[in-house]
Amino acid sequence: MSARKQDRLRVAIIGAGASGLATAGLLARDGHDVTVFDQCDQVGGRAGRWEKDGFRFDTGPSWYLMPEVIDHWFRLMGTSAEAELTLTRLDPGYRTFFEGEPAPRDVPAGADRAAALFDTLDPGSGAELTRYLREAGDLYDTALRHFLYDDFSSARFLTHPEVLRRVPRLLSALGRSLAGVTRHRFRDHRQQQILGYPAVFLGTTPYKAPALYQLMSHLDLEQGVLYPQGGFAAFIDAMARLSVAAGAAIVTSARVEHILTSPGPGGTTATGIEWTDDAGTTHRHDADLVVGAADLHHLENALLPEALRTHPEKAWRRRDPGPGAFLACLGVRGALPELSHHNLFFSRDWRKDFDWISDSRSPHTVPDPDALPKTTSIYVSKTSASDPGVAPDGGESLFVLVPSPARPEWGRGGVDGDGAAMVEAAVDHAVDQIAAWAGIPDLASRIVVRRTLGPADFEADFNAWRGGALGLAHTLRQSAFFRPGTVSRKVQGLHYAGASVRPGIGLPMCLISAELVLKRVRGERRAGPAVPAPHQASALEAR
Repeated sequence: MSARKQDRLRVAIIGAGASGLATAGLLARDGHDVTVFDQCDQVGGRAGRWEKDGFRFDTGPSWYLMPEVIDHWFRLMGTSAEAELTLTRLDPGYRTFFEGEPAPRDVPAGADRAAALFDTLDPGSGAELTRYLREAGDLYDTALRHFLYDDFSSARFLTHPEVLRRVPRLLSALGRSLAGVTRHRFRDHRQQQILGYPAVFLGTTPYKAPALYQLMSHLDLEQGVLYPQGGFAAFIDAMARLSVAAGAAIVTSARVEHILTSPGPGGTTATGIEWTDDAGTTHRHDADLVVGAADLHHLENALLPEALRTHPEKAWRRRDPGPGAFLACLGVRGALPELSHHNLFFSRDWRKDFDWISDSRSPHTVPDPDALPKTTSIYVSKTSASDPGVAPDGGESLFVLVPSPARPEWGRGGVDGDGAAMVEAAVDHAVDQIAAWAGIPDLASRIVVRRTLGPADFEADFNAWRGGALGLAHTLRQSAFFRPGTVSRKVQGLHYAGASVRPGIGLPMCLISAELVLKRVRGERRAGPAVPAPHQASALEAR
């Protein structure tokens, strides 16, 4: 459905995560009557939060990348990221721990300093990294201009001269894996890991991700990593505040049961939603436009009848849910100078790690904690390194992510060790690994607050397909125009936003998906970001 600017639509949005809030704000600012519904008791979706005894944690996104995309959303809302958030540039961007290495390596901010680091790992390789990052920046700029803000409703993007000039490079980038390219260009396995790990941010592995995602290295090595003071909870709060100020309403503890439709001469049309509150009372909310900003599998297969599904159950048999995750929020007594803000622990045989986390399609087995790997590649965030407000004096807040297969049957997490056996065992192994590799032998005994989450938490709390932690993996078959679109092909007035659809995984991508909805409602079909209203200048549009 599209609408002229002066038309006022009643809009129901399912899901108050980043994409739902972003869509709500944009449509409300355009003058529409918008209400957002979420089954949780707080907004944010996967970008969640948790607090206990003065320790505060983000339980979702933690890397602030693609700042121009984020700032553009704020400018569409009539403000800026600088005005709404206090951003800190991290230097080093992150710290790496390599299995068997006597000391960690800090990855600095800036291309020149990153090249110098590569020269220490393999003399002479810094020049090759400079070339690699130059190519990555070009790929990123091309993606921003022609792909990320395009819903691919036509093939017009292929006719742009800039795209045509890059066709050979783009075909090469799509036809090879990220791991294959990095292995070909860099001999040192540590360099390959630094350049390949961003694939995890895309819900896949460097062995499955197309080499096109070389562009991710432009983001962390060249642009650098930022952090919003107060964590991503402050980011979500800013989005919710601006959306409400624009006129949107947010209803939490509201579980949507059905997307309502009506047949007509032009086809079936969305007419609203049916939802239940915590007391079990059923409500109806009439709407001219419904935006599903939740997990696409749930939206289609739980909320629509089979005949109206663009993506029926059989289509999902061929899809990759991406990895699951074991998560831990750990409040630690005493300082941890051994860790930086962002920390990556790389096992030497990480191909084995990725083979393990990709094992989501084999027959389900009885959970066996003894079968878990004792050592794997993990991520640890110590936000208290940059934000003293997230931990009490003398303490540190750690967030630990252990990628896993997407297996909800492995259970949910809990507080103080009362989660499922598989979840608690995986976190115990991670704590032991961090302690050994970072040289913190008493780490386990200093943990005073502990909460864990497992794949079943993602399934229960966010209706994540098969407990996937991030969304559909960015494999070649699930990227760009191969990824599910933002409009239902069976129901008029039903749009989709979020990590399950174009352009993909990650908070900035979710903001772009909201802009794709906005452009479709406005009737805009051009590539590129939406025009701000009332037409504020945008740094992104000037690129």
